[in-house]
Amino acid sequence: MRRAGLSRRTADVKAAGDYVTRFDRASEEAILEVLATGAPGIPVLAEESGGSQAETRWAVDPLDGTTNFTRGLPLVAVSVALIGNGLPEVGVIIGPWLSFEAAAERGGDLLLNGERLDRRRDPAPDSAVLATGFPFRRKDRLQRYEPMLAGALRRFEDLRRPGAAALDLGWTATGALDGFFELGLGTWDVAAGACLVLAAGGRVSDWSGGEQWLRSGDILAGPPQVHEVLLELAQQSSQR
Repeated sequence: MRRAGLSRRTADVKAAGDYVTRFDRASEEAILEVLATGAPGIPVLAEESGGSQAETRWAVDPLDGTTNFTRGLPLVAVSVALIGNGLPEVGVIIGPWLSFEAAAERGGDLLLNGERLDRRRDPAPDSAVLATGFPFRRKDRLQRYEPMLAGALRRFEDLRRPGAAALDLGWTATGALDGFFELGLGTWDVAAGACLVLAAGGRVSDWSGGEQWLRSGDILAGPPQVHEVLLELAQQSSQR
């Protein structure tokens, strides 16, 4: 992808607001080839080709932020995670044009561009800057999302919407951002990034405070104080 450079690209439409380019497919094919060689026998769940829901599996997003990519924006990532026992065991996120390469294993260190990071600070919510993503493909989720968004704008310092959940979670883990919330993501969108957040000492849950975020794609992530406020807001939004 780095060799391809950044410019506006043509894309096939999978669904309204959901695009796929030849680079998505080529990236996925390359990743699957590496996994088949280096970790044979472990099934794969990938965004473009689908695959296994086995208890132990790889989750692959070959090009998170495809809409950004088609418009020449560099907010794009490759995300790979190994899932076992219902949680990500290993996570890797690479931002090809952002000098961003982050990796972690469950219970281990968080690495950014090859350097070990200390557990990140736990900011006060009123000084926290968070990321989110809009439920633009599922307008029926707006009834729950809109009060959450309004509450977050009141309780936190500011919000960002980069358009690539893997990067949002990676930046939350490494400290560039202080939290993330979104509804209805794919397993491949969140698995690697959640692994990084947990390795950084953060918390990850679904919008009810449970552990079904890999299945539902409804995710809250951040350091403890931020996550506590996110969960409070999410529970309030579900009561409306």
